[in-house]
Amino acid sequence: MCNWTSGGLWFLWPLWFAGFWIVIGLIFRFGFVGRRRWHHVGPWSPAHSAEGILAERFARDEITEKEYRDRVNVLRGSQTK
Repeated sequence: MCNWTSGGLWFLWPLWFAGFWIVIGLIFRFGFVGRRRWHHVGPWSPAHSAEGILAERFARDEITEKEYRDRVNVLRGSQTK
């Protein structure tokens, strides 16, 4: 009977080891990282909407509160004159 230690299959251990870590890496990449990114990216997400971009710019202090409110009102179509 042939087993791993006395047969001629000792050279398969490195292949099994590498294959195991490749499978673990793919599960991590597409199971956790890919799924998380998929939920937050896309044209439908708030991060890519015009108001979302304005909110990010306001949070980074690139625009003032007045500029933010004026631009949001323009986007919503309720600009006061």
